[in-house]
Parts: sequence; structure tokens; C-alpha cells
Amino acid sequence: MKIFISVVAVLLISTSLIAQEGINVSEKAPLFKAKDQNGQLIDLAKELESHKVVLVFYRGQWCPHCNRHMSALQDSLSLINDKGAKVIAITPEKSEEIDKTVEKTGLNFSVVYDENHQIMDAYAVTFTMSKSKFAAYKIYGININKASGNEDRALPIPATYIISKDGLVIDRHFEKDYKRRMSVKNILKALK
Repeated sequence: MKIFISVVAVLLISTSLIAQEGINVSEKAPLFKAKDQNGQLIDLAKELESHKVVLVFYRGQWCPHCNRHMSALQDSLSLINDKGAKVIAITPEKSEEIDKTVEKTGLNFSVVYDENHQIMDAYAVTFTMSKSKFAAYKIYGININKASGNEDRALPIPATYIISKDGLVIDRHFEKDYKRRMSVKNILKALK
């Protein structure tokens, strides 16, 4: 009986992650308006009038994989910009946590606080961390609810979408394994 309950619990916990598939290549990218870490309004429709967009979802400043990815994007920002693209990062974390990301990575591209994970939901990248994992993270001083201002343990799958000026997704990296991210090499290849 205990084995059966354990199997059911694992299936229920993983279902939210399995159910998320993100939006696909050739689909219209959902538009949004939100403020970045500098208080600038980021209007995706307006951004796409002048350049392609590399839209990156990241979990938070506490995630070493996210910080490495943000640093890699920053290190290659001029190469991305030379391809006619702008990087915009989306996080469920509030501005004080975004400031920590900026401090850790030295990034100078726009980072948007996704209040109530509306953008994450529109791109179908939202998943709910299990209660047990949430409790384990709290033991190590990571409280994703406090960082986001929500009470639902929501995080994004760390997806990357390459969006053309006509608003279509031309490439994507949607990987449920949070340790794997779209490489700068693959981003540049998609921007050709």
C-alpha cells in the first residue's frame, strides 16, 4: 500500500511538469507589457518593431545554473545584438532579487519581474514546485514564495524563445531539466 501511495504521489507531483510544453516554433509569441529592473516599460510589440527578441525565462538569483546562463548571455551580448536581436529575461522574482542577479552576473539587458507569473503562464512555462522540494529549499534559505510575492510555489521552466520581428517563434529551447539551457552558439545560429 505504501508503494502504491508513493507512486501516485510521484505521478501527481510530476504531472504539472509533464503537462507544460511551452509554445512551439511558428506560433505567435504572446505579447506583454511589464517594467524591467530599471523601471523601463518593456512592450514586446514595440520591441519587435525594431529587432528580434531572445526571451529567456529564469528561476531566480539563487539558482547557480540561471546565473551562469545570464552571465553567458551578458558575455555574448554584443554578438547577439549584432544579429539584430535584444535579450529580455523574465523571472518570477521581485526587483530586490533581480538586483542580486544583476550584481552576481553583471548583466545590462532588461530583466522583467513577472508579477503573478502572467507572462510565464502565457508562454506555458509555469510549473509548481512540490511542497517537499519547497520545504527542502527553505531549509537552505531559498524561499521562492517570498522572492516572488506569491504563495503558489510557481517557477518557470528555464525556456528560451527566439522571436522574429513579425512576432513568430523561430526557435526555442524548452527543457524540463533546469540544468540545461540554450547555448549562446545555438541562439546565434537561430538568429541568422
